Amino acid sequence: MTDLFELLSFAYIQRSMITGISVAIISSLIGLFLVLKKQSLFGDAISHMAFGGIAIGTFLNIYPIWTAIIFSASSALAINKIRYYTKLNADSMVAVLLSLGLGIGVTLISISDGFSVDLFSFLFGSILLVSLDDMLLILGITVTVSIIIFSLYQKFIYIAFDEDQAKISGISVQKLDYLFTVLVAITVIVSMKLVGILMISSLIVIPNITALTFNQGFRTTMIISILLSIFSVFFGIILSYFFNLAPSGVIVLLSVGIFLSVISVKYFHKKIIS
Repeated sequence: MTDLFELLSFAYIQRSMITGISVAIISSLIGLFLVLKKQSLFGDAISHMAFGGIAIGTFLNIYPIWTAIIFSASSALAINKIRYYTKLNADSMVAVLLSLGLGIGVTLISISDGFSVDLFSFLFGSILLVSLDDMLLILGITVTVSIIIFSLYQKFIYIAFDEDQAKISGISVQKLDYLFTVLVAITVIVSMKLVGILMISSLIVIPNITALTFNQGFRTTMIISILLSIFSVFFGIILSYFFNLAPSGVIVLLSVGIFLSVISVKYFHKKIIS
């Protein structure tokens, strides 16, 4: 216990915890709507677009976070617009985003003679190296996105459950969908510091599908998802420090472990009752 309190007294651990918890909250909020809209892999697609954007920034010697946000958001909006006009399946658009992001990223990496240290940290996360400026930026983004989500959450819920009925009710579905796409892109970019590009979808999806297994109302499900995500992040960082492991991997494994534990308990409980 003394070691734990000593660990939490370190400034870089405090920054990691605050940043990680902020990312956990924003990821759960955005992820729940993605899961309800049956677009769980959309976050993964955006992350691959972000990979392409980071590669562009690294190649052009521009701060990669900004190029990642601009490139992933604009590309996702363009693909979303194409989906609306062509009526193509959402999964098809996800495949296009995945392919485009990876194609651009791999091509630029080959031109620039391989991975740089910065690009490697974006791929696999670098939460323990987060700076004070990064922490403040992520906190600001978390507050802003949370305010937008909570101010429009009833409309977002309506769209998630029945998009056609939402249109009939007079809700501007397309505009809100564009706004949500931008929020997803921003959330994905922010989450890269915690778990990296390759594991972002796990942070966005797994706590939410775990929370949904409790079969509660929307608000309760959201709270459960946030708590599960915070638990995984908090103890993931602690365990990674004591056992000298990659924080991103431990956080994801904890999330998956909680999910498997919950569905196992529910399965055996159902067996006992029957």
